[in-house]
Amino acid sequence: MSDIPSIHLPAELIPEDGRFGSGPSKVRTESLLELGVTGSSFMGTSHRQPKVKAVVGAIRNGMKDMFSLPDDYEVVLGVGGATAFWASATFGLIENKSQHLDFGVFSGKFAKVVAGAPHLEEPEVIKADIGTFPLPVPNSEVDLYALTHNETTTGVMMPIVRPEAEGIVAVDATSAAGGMAVDPSQFDVYYFSPQKVFGGDGGLWIAFCSPAALERIEKIHNSDRWIPGFLSLQLAVNNSLKDQTTNTPALATLYLVRSQIDSMLELGGLDWALERCARSSDIVYSWAEDSDYAFPFVANPAERSTNVATINFAEEVDANVLSAVLRDNGILDTGGYRALGQNQLRLAMFPNVAPDDLATLTKAIDYIVERM
Repeated sequence: MSDIPSIHLPAELIPEDGRFGSGPSKVRTESLLELGVTGSSFMGTSHRQPKVKAVVGAIRNGMKDMFSLPDDYEVVLGVGGATAFWASATFGLIENKSQHLDFGVFSGKFAKVVAGAPHLEEPEVIKADIGTFPLPVPNSEVDLYALTHNETTTGVMMPIVRPEAEGIVAVDATSAAGGMAVDPSQFDVYYFSPQKVFGGDGGLWIAFCSPAALERIEKIHNSDRWIPGFLSLQLAVNNSLKDQTTNTPALATLYLVRSQIDSMLELGGLDWALERCARSSDIVYSWAEDSDYAFPFVANPAERSTNVATINFAEEVDANVLSAVLRDNGILDTGGYRALGQNQLRLAMFPNVAPDDLATLTKAIDYIVERM
């Protein structure tokens, strides 16, 4: 990285909240204060106690309300984040062969986990250039189609449409859930970590499971396949039905997620979140399109994420230096995903991020670039 110039933003160009990270994302101060008020009555207690189970139950019911899930879908919670869910799915959701859409760093990781599993066939991987997305291809040998609703690393979103084929559909929705529209009839498992839209912290996964997914989980659980207890999806289902998790969860994360859900539902639920993310994304992409030195990385406007914007810069503007100057001014976590090797910033536009703060950020970037 080049030397970082000393550029100080005037007060009017500093957002009220300078957190723009794509994960972990901005956590509502109100939620943290609410958690603090609980004192010793919640934190430091057993996760089997009524107060903790009530929070898990509120998360499950709140998610059903927000996503209008059918009555026979279950909201299942587990410990370990989406990475742990990939391992759990490898043991307890895929029968023999899976198909994966690979169009970024994160969407390709699940396929790599499956490829290392000796009890499964080699997965079918359909790749697309970064900045675009591929489509699933029906295959009679495939029993699970792995899709990604929003590629956090590239800023590409794809519509979730069930392929015309047998097999269940599992969707990684880690940076999409709660900020993008989805039809539950188009998936069997919609799983995510809550440290994006839902303002929690890492170490937890949440999955919406259809009857077909629950049947698949039970079938594999009752087979002769060895499944580590920590990764057992059936144990996760059984415990979730009791409003608890198989292993000890991070209680603070549970509380923050419940608080976030309550806040979103009070403001209008998913409809409110979708409108807010659309407004934020319009601000960021319109600015980039009008800029002389910046442009949206995703060429097709219909494929640009409304939750995570990737903005590329002309060669004479070092995005890493720009991000460092922003950080020196209290504007955090704007750097691009390094493994992509792009000269870009990556900006979260989750519902917790105020559109006005994003508008201020674009003006701050203009100010800094003029002086770099």
